[in-house]
Amino acid sequence: MNERDLLITAAKAADDKRAEDIIVLNMKGISLVADYFLICHGNSDKQVQAIAREMKDKAQEQGYEVERLEGFDEAKWVLVDLGDVVAHIFHRDERSYYNLERLWGDAPTEDLHSELSQ
Repeated sequence: MNERDLLITAAKAADDKRAEDIIVLNMKGISLVADYFLICHGNSDKQVQAIAREMKDKAQEQGYEVERLEGFDEAKWVLVDLGDVVAHIFHRDERSYYNLERLWGDAPTEDLHSELSQ
């Protein structure tokens, strides 16, 4: 599998747990950390944790290593590091505060609507 497949796996996992406002930033040539940032949010601590757990489980089922999982217990901003894809799962209130979309505003967005609807 390639990084695009990993991205779709992570996005579908988030969508399956009803993550809201899923946005993917293409970080190639912008950041050395990852090729893609997936940003989404949940409406409660439990939902944020469910999204992160589903993403971790689905990635591992596909043979990907979860390099890091941070912030899970607090469930305000969970970072799931999958290597080429880094997912930022926010609690709704925290997302608007940190506003990563604005911080990385020069990164183009990826449209995954067709992949998520399959």
